[in-house]
Amino acid sequence: MSDFEVQHQPDRSRFVTVLEGVEAVLDYRMEGECMVIEHTIVPEAVGGRGIAGTLTRVAFDHARAQGWHVRPACSYAAGWVDRHPEYGDLLG
Repeated sequence: MSDFEVQHQPDRSRFVTVLEGVEAVLDYRMEGECMVIEHTIVPEAVGGRGIAGTLTRVAFDHARAQGWHVRPACSYAAGWVDRHPEYGDLLG
């Protein structure tokens, strides 16, 4: 369990968390019913805490709840879903 909260900002097409005043984000765009994950950005100052993985999991969980597919265009998200085959059914 993470010790930080991820917030969805649908108006900005992103998921975000702030730790120690530093913002980490996962940006996406929608193509119909497909969430395309474009970037996962965790500044070095707060790196190494599993933040990128948590942002990605929250995004995939949100997509599942909405009935969307996901296309991980960013290399981190693509590698993450390879390591979490339980989310493979969402790829589209």
